[in-house]
Amino acid sequence: MSRPELENLVRIGQLKAEPRNTLEAARMLDMARTRLADAKLSKLSLEGRFTSAYNAAHAAALAALRWHGYRSENRYTVFQCLTHTLGWPPSRWRVFDAAHQKRNLAEYEGYLDVEESTVAEMCELVAQLVNDVQALINK
Repeated sequence: MSRPELENLVRIGQLKAEPRNTLEAARMLDMARTRLADAKLSKLSLEGRFTSAYNAAHAAALAALRWHGYRSENRYTVFQCLTHTLGWPPSRWRVFDAAHQKRNLAEYEGYLDVEESTVAEMCELVAQLVNDVQALINK
């Protein structure tokens, strides 16, 4: 993988290098699966489903980062690193970036404008992310 890019993020303080923790990565991936299942529950509010899908994406992306031996306290960086941890093109991880911006509006300003199609797209992409991270862990 693109270790030099991840090491550059360590140098500028965006990531912390830590030993690979496969058990932690697996637990985070399990959490992502649970939250993804919650996001698909039609009895939940649309906002609740969006939040669950977003949290599933973050947990899975963080699992990939932890498997590579890094950690970040910045959610955006965790998504951005999917390019380096899984080889995802920006067109894929930027869907999570857009969700991150919506999540921040909800968390910090109390405003969330989300549509059913957004949640459906996120659920589909999170399922792909979970599969990709599982393949990484299984290597």
